[in-house]
Amino acid sequence: MSHFELFGLAPSVDLDMASLEAKYRELSLANHPDRNPADRVGAASRTANINEAFKVLKHPVRRAFYLLGLKGVDLEKVSMPMEFLEGILEQREALEAAMAEKNFVKVRGLAAQIERDSAVALSAGQASLRAGDVAAATSALAKVRYFGRFLEEVEAIEEDAA
Repeated sequence: MSHFELFGLAPSVDLDMASLEAKYRELSLANHPDRNPADRVGAASRTANINEAFKVLKHPVRRAFYLLGLKGVDLEKVSMPMEFLEGILEQREALEAAMAEKNFVKVRGLAAQIERDSAVALSAGQASLRAGDVAAATSALAKVRYFGRFLEEVEAIEEDAA
């Protein structure tokens, strides 16, 4: 059963968050182990599945990645164009230089640019999913995956600096 089916939803990039949250509360209460004393293990397993599905569906990036997965796309196996990879490498080198200089203003500036690029790529990926263009969605969302990793690095740098 897909995450969408669990919540009684059609697979879609666009979800009504209020309805999703209401259904989450309903399912969580109905499947809570304390409400199912005869089947605590099963209820705990169902609750874990509900929690994971909600975590994926409420987050636009995770939801888009999940939709691609439902269409048989594994973003970990997507080959990226060399010019994109070279651009990411240049950004990482600039990040390393800023770290070496302890220039956290520059680190934040690099992160801000990647956040903008990621937002543009996510929007393109979502539009492609809406249009049923899996190839274009894959290309755009694979970029989002790379951008996300870059931003995770920045977050680690900022945490270490704090």
